[in-house]
Amino acid sequence: MLHSGLLLLEANLNYPVGSSFNTITKDLIGNKWNVVSGITVAFVLYILTYAYISANGAIISETIAINAGTHVNPRIVGIGSAIFVASVLWVSSLAASRITSFFLGIKIIAFIVVFGSFFFQVDYSILRDIAAPEHNSRYFPYILMAVPVCLASFGFHGNIPSLIICYGKRKDKLIKSIVFGSILALVIYLFWLYCTMGNIHRSNFKEIIASGGNVDSLVKSFLGTNQHGVIEFFLLIFSNLAVASSFFGVTLGLFDYLADLFKMGNTPWGRFKTLLLTFLPPAALYLIFPNGFIYAIGGAGLCATIWAVIVPAFLALKSRERFPDKNFTVWGGKAIPAVVIAFGVMVILCWFGSTLNLLPRFG
Repeated sequence: MLHSGLLLLEANLNYPVGSSFNTITKDLIGNKWNVVSGITVAFVLYILTYAYISANGAIISETIAINAGTHVNPRIVGIGSAIFVASVLWVSSLAASRITSFFLGIKIIAFIVVFGSFFFQVDYSILRDIAAPEHNSRYFPYILMAVPVCLASFGFHGNIPSLIICYGKRKDKLIKSIVFGSILALVIYLFWLYCTMGNIHRSNFKEIIASGGNVDSLVKSFLGTNQHGVIEFFLLIFSNLAVASSFFGVTLGLFDYLADLFKMGNTPWGRFKTLLLTFLPPAALYLIFPNGFIYAIGGAGLCATIWAVIVPAFLALKSRERFPDKNFTVWGGKAIPAVVIAFGVMVILCWFGSTLNLLPRFG
């Protein structure tokens, strides 16, 4: 996913600042591919927006219930959070970017406090699952089912045009942002997996999956490990901001994409029309299906494979032919795009295998 992002950056840097995926794809590989990638881009960004509205509604309402003892309808909270994010985006994309950075800073502090504590509480009998009656079972086959979800977890590609808007064509800053961002995400995910799998019994994950796999279910499982008040507080802070920062990042990418696609102006009225296109479809879907977080992430992984893996490889290859004097080329020649495309095909096969129940399913 890191290399596919760099391949997309390579192609994007040959175009004016503000050019979106739609503009580059249409120019380099034709309108048919542009239609296909455009549909998948829109679907991924829309479905992730829906997923984070769902997650926001669940985790914020759960936080209110824990701290105030009052039940608030998650649908109301989810729609309210969508209105808040839309209001920030209406002011400016820069404001959304700065709020995301602010949330990220607090989230990192909360993450260190919470999972620093969980790190020292890891029970190796839980981590290795040696206490479970089904200890002899193998978990490795479930990796194939998880691959599309993991891909979506590293799907930052929709924000590359926005990064170029923020940094201009300073390729060093852009490359560092993508590389260090990806490495940081990988380290955090590995640390997260170590702490979760070492503190929560496998049987509890069946309950999490059965309840839709939303963030509030995972938080409840953590709270069931008898943490003291300070850790509970920071766990709730982390959970809320983890979802909120992702929500801002995804909707910023979707907003910029739609603004370029429909040539909406940067006036208050133009931004308002773009906001309606950005938020109304996922908000309507959320009101109908409020607990589809995991299913949405899996579906996003399938479509993200097309526009965030396969298409960037083709874009980079075509841009090398069209722009021989380019100022940035991903290392590895044609081998790297070929490996990226092969990886994309594997992910698609995994998704269909999971959907058709051809792969082992935990639960």
